[in-house]
Amino acid sequence: MKSSLKDLRQPPRKVRYVADSVRGKNAMSACESLRLLNKKSAAIISKLIKSAISNAKDKNVSNTDSLMIKKIMVDSGITMIRGRARAMGRSTRIRKRTSRVLVELEQKEEIKNNKK
Repeated sequence: MKSSLKDLRQPPRKVRYVADSVRGKNAMSACESLRLLNKKSAAIISKLIKSAISNAKDKNVSNTDSLMIKKIMVDSGITMIRGRARAMGRSTRIRKRTSRVLVELEQKEEIKNNKK
């Protein structure tokens, strides 16, 4: 059960901080802990996890309470280049970075069977 988001208008470095805090947790408890986190990307990642849970329901997963976050990756997306006027007629680049986020869920029983 996967869910992805492209071109999130926030730098990957800031999004990775939030992603690292929920990696390996239960999906429902991860959404609860993200609700208390005071970061812009926390609400976005929470919404992405809920989308992955919904995708699991569409694939007829019987118990959505046992879903764990198997993998959450944050990569850099496109970088928008803007200019800023500087002294003596020069300009400087301003990089507006974006992120790509991928969330993959797996049932708890499957994780135990894969470790054996």
